[in-house]
Amino acid sequence: MDQNSRILSLRDIASQINSGSDLQTALQQLIAAACRHANWALGSIMGIDAAHGYAYVIVRHDPTLIERQLPDKWELATSPSLIALQRNEPVYIRDARASGEFPGYRKEAFERDYRTVLVMPMNCRDAEGRPMVLSVIAREVTEVSEDDLAFLGTIIHLGAIAVQREHRLEAEKRSAQRLERALEAHTSLLEHVLSDGSVASLSSMVGKMLPNPAVVVDFTANQVVAGRSPNALYDEAGWQQAAATVLSRPLMKAARDAVERGTADAVSLYLDDGTQRFKITARIEALMVDNQLVGALIIFPTTREFSDLDLLMLDSAKFALSVQMMRSFIRFRFETRTQTELFFEIVEARWRNAGDVAQRAQRLGLSFSTPQQMIVVDFPDKTKAFGGASVDVEHTLSRVMQQASVQANLIAVEGGVVCLVPHDTGKRQERTTKLARRIAEELGRYFDEAPIVVASNRCAALSDYPPAWERCARMIRIGRSFGLTGAVSAQDFGPLPMLVAACEAGDVRGFVQESVGAIADHDRDNGTPYLETLSVYLQEGCRNQACADAMGLHVTTLRYRLARIQELFGVDVETPEKRFAVELAIRLHGVIDNRSIASS
Repeated sequence: MDQNSRILSLRDIASQINSGSDLQTALQQLIAAACRHANWALGSIMGIDAAHGYAYVIVRHDPTLIERQLPDKWELATSPSLIALQRNEPVYIRDARASGEFPGYRKEAFERDYRTVLVMPMNCRDAEGRPMVLSVIAREVTEVSEDDLAFLGTIIHLGAIAVQREHRLEAEKRSAQRLERALEAHTSLLEHVLSDGSVASLSSMVGKMLPNPAVVVDFTANQVVAGRSPNALYDEAGWQQAAATVLSRPLMKAARDAVERGTADAVSLYLDDGTQRFKITARIEALMVDNQLVGALIIFPTTREFSDLDLLMLDSAKFALSVQMMRSFIRFRFETRTQTELFFEIVEARWRNAGDVAQRAQRLGLSFSTPQQMIVVDFPDKTKAFGGASVDVEHTLSRVMQQASVQANLIAVEGGVVCLVPHDTGKRQERTTKLARRIAEELGRYFDEAPIVVASNRCAALSDYPPAWERCARMIRIGRSFGLTGAVSAQDFGPLPMLVAACEAGDVRGFVQESVGAIADHDRDNGTPYLETLSVYLQEGCRNQACADAMGLHVTTLRYRLARIQELFGVDVETPEKRFAVELAIRLHGVIDNRSIASS
């Protein structure tokens, strides 16, 4: 074939490849054209699976083949294809019948009556990712010139273009299908939200949609919903059960900590279900509504990286979950605000009509018609508003009340919460005391420090609430000034702390420092017992022998100590007024130091 004819044949081949037929047809036309225009009798295109040691026939051109079944797989050990790929150059077998290097070809050359074989790498890969080669065969011994190689090389280049184009089309098709699925998933998620579905059912949809195992943490409902298991220690049902129960609290805490740190990197979670401990890494995405944290999405990594479409699906999931949680958040915030407004009208005595208060309370699910007590919780961190970042505090308290079989209404206040509970009719208020301690314990885990929890007196009428509220507030102020935490009561304080709370703290501390501060400082610096001696002396009515006996001292030693106290500090207890002032200062010093509150 002359040069012009070959150029025209290349044009025909390009036209066939560009006709838009499927890849199998295009390759079939390619090998047929290569044989027809280059004077080869037979030909094939193969994919080379070097890892498993086989060459697989993709298409074959054999006009003489009638009803004979030929092998579609060759062992690479007997094929020149691997050599052609390794060298990236053609392998020419002038006479396969005489070649000892490739015994497989020699045997088939006699069976199928051919002589010359040429194998050329195609510099492209098939749908399985296997490198491809083109093989052509002549019946007679055929010399291959540089022009012949150049012509076949051009045909192969056109074939590689066809293969790459097909790969691009397949990739675009798959991408379009995945995008369509992502849009369908986004639509189904929003339809679920608009139909007022639950967070649990939406979480199940999200778990099936995302390629990675995930856990949904809902702070508005204080719940954890898990999907597929990320760890071989659990099957799917076991993981979902553990995440909703024993692992719920550490998962929620890890989610909140990661979001508050604002880290976008994977974090390590150390989990313990009571029988086994394990470490697992996760990516934690915040779920926000109106700049408030309402939940989090914990995503566990796999060997597969997130694609752009996966990220699109993730954004859709986060949006849908946030909207679903937003309903609970808005409802909670509205109810909390309106309940709080009514509560402060009552405790500040700003109401005028008791009937109007009763109707408004009924609409909000409250009741002031039966005797109640207020359990007031003062958070250690005032920046954590009850209706804001710590929405789950409400659910924690609800769980505590439910476990204690106590019907309660929760009302948000600045920096804390008020629990309205039925009045404890027991004389020792044991049920209320246990409830206050449990509240302090549970919220202490959340805040990393126990709040102050105080219980009010019995409130049977609206007029009982203002003094009860003021008394609780006074006890909280005392507790804060003395560094107390946890559940406290009036019995823990006694009358002197109440006196301190009624006065300016600075004035009280100044009086104590001026009266006995120098003695306390001296005792602390030098290990002397002067303040204790003075305290016992006053308690024993300034009687030397009684004081010496109480302290186990000789009366002479006592007189020496008293003389030193007078000499060093100028303390005068000769008149009743001065004795009272000194004794009061000693008792107040014990209150301020939080050492003798119970005995005051």
